Amino acid sequence: MAREEMHLAGFLIAGPVVHSHSLWRNPKHDVPFLSARYYTDIAQTLERGKFDLVFFADRLGIADRFGNDKTIGIRYGDQDSTRMDPVPVLSAISAVTERIGLGATRSTTYDLPYHIAREFRTLDHLSGGRAAWNVVTSMNDGEAMNFGIESHLDHDQRYDRADEFLEVTCKLWDSWEPDALILDAEKGIYADPEKVHYVNYNGTYLKSRGPLNIPASPQGRPVIIQAGSSDRGRTFAAKWAEVIFNISPSTELMRRFTQSVREDLAKAGRPETSCKVLPAVMPFVGHTEAEAREKRDAHNSLVEPLVGLSTLSAHANVDLSTLDLDAPVSELRSSGTQGNIAMVSRVAKEEGMTLRDAGRRYGESVMVPQLCGTPKQIAEELAETFRSGASDGFVISPAFLPESFTEFVDLVVPELQRLRVYRKDYNGSTLRSHLGI
Repeated sequence: MAREEMHLAGFLIAGPVVHSHSLWRNPKHDVPFLSARYYTDIAQTLERGKFDLVFFADRLGIADRFGNDKTIGIRYGDQDSTRMDPVPVLSAISAVTERIGLGATRSTTYDLPYHIAREFRTLDHLSGGRAAWNVVTSMNDGEAMNFGIESHLDHDQRYDRADEFLEVTCKLWDSWEPDALILDAEKGIYADPEKVHYVNYNGTYLKSRGPLNIPASPQGRPVIIQAGSSDRGRTFAAKWAEVIFNISPSTELMRRFTQSVREDLAKAGRPETSCKVLPAVMPFVGHTEAEAREKRDAHNSLVEPLVGLSTLSAHANVDLSTLDLDAPVSELRSSGTQGNIAMVSRVAKEEGMTLRDAGRRYGESVMVPQLCGTPKQIAEELAETFRSGASDGFVISPAFLPESFTEFVDLVVPELQRLRVYRKDYNGSTLRSHLGI
């Protein structure tokens, strides 16, 4: 089923690497990824392009599964070599933007609901209703050890805890009724205590008395983003997610994934309009298709295969250094991110890749499809995918910053608007209004 208007999100990590492991090696200029101005400028560019939101992926540790050591990831700059906390970054962005949604990743495995509820309610107030929480369960033992835990919870247990986590967090957000805050200065009445409620949640994994100590915010609840693609992850997403981000290497796989989400939503008793499915793409824009391909090839040539394998090992929670780099890839197993690893394994076998090849491909884009073309060609490809019902829009993943976003906003967005599949201006002020949820 086609949609009237596609949705766009900008994907970022507060560090030197996004899906592109070449990003920090930009041959044109240094990349000041430790500065606030870098991120505020990017967000302002995306807001100029009327993006629904920008969101930051995050993880709570360095990658040291490859060789069970930090050397490769730190030496070559893998996806986890540096990740600043995204919530303070979003606070800086909220001060210089007015409409674009603001999403940050927080883990349900190594945090507590009261803390998360306060963080995102605060961000929602400060931004005027633009907050989003990208919910993750975390993925490997390195993160566990940073919190004094010897090993990571198994896959399904992480999602069982996450279900409880969302239940209690939402109860905390709902503990203030929308009209509880009175602010009658003349009578000296701050709020109506009858409209502020204890939560008294007592689950298998989590407990919280509540209520939250912050009144209701413009959106009521921040928007929930999720990216689980395993069977258990999809069940969780169907229950809670309002935006689902995924990586599908082809349009057909995008279509299958989106259809499966819509079936899962129906089983969960939710309308399909309650959740937007946004697959990731990495565009390379040129005056000609040949120029765009040259940009892509130059970008990909900067990838060291070992850096991709370092990130892949972290995502799989498996030491891949024990395998022959130049042998064909057999099935890769994962106790971490299952959907992504299954995809790598399938593509590698289909294309006859060695492990070194797989590391290079993973370092290029973490399997995000790379689109090459003129602004018109890229816009038409995105519009066709969107109109076919294969997605509700796209997550745009940059190859280089700020160039990738600047080119997309200045050159591709006008073409999408010409094709009447994308807004010319925001219709509201909150993220929920942008998304229509």
